[in-house]
Amino acid sequence: MKSLITRWHADHVHFSRLLDLLKQQVAEFHDDGEPDYNLMLDIVSYLREYGDRVHHPLEDAAFELLVLRAPELRLPVNRLKQEHRAIAIAGEELVGLLNGIIGDAVIARDKVEAAAALYLAYYRHHLATEERDILPRAARLLDEHDWKSVARTVPPQPDPLFGTMQGTGYRNLRDALNQHA
Repeated sequence: MKSLITRWHADHVHFSRLLDLLKQQVAEFHDDGEPDYNLMLDIVSYLREYGDRVHHPLEDAAFELLVLRAPELRLPVNRLKQEHRAIAIAGEELVGLLNGIIGDAVIARDKVEAAAALYLAYYRHHLATEERDILPRAARLLDEHDWKSVARTVPPQPDPLFGTMQGTGYRNLRDALNQHA
């Protein structure tokens, strides 16, 4: 089941591509341009739908087992689990702001820019920490039984954007990713 590590790394690469695209849209704010709010909403919605509800819970389960094998990782693992919650809350706030803008609410640009910048900073730091400090240790320390236990934590769900069973829900986001490949 080391395939979960491979899958998580692939997810992190995908998430990074999405964060790059979000960063480009946030740069439009900074340059007094007109970002694509629907695209921004699609990015954060996907990261919440798949990242917060599938990817992070699986990681949390692996992290618990990792701490049993390497107790010295308790503090960094607890920090990462807390970051999962902070990322979810920051994403929820950003989605609310973007939905407001799309619904013609008057929202200060600097408020949306700050919320997006915070989300980007949290997520980027989080991905880098996992890739550098945690995933390599998990690959070495967790055994086949551990990985099977982790896999049972969350029912298998296809990735709605990067998976093989892509629906129409993220068509515009897929097109944007293809244009920025």
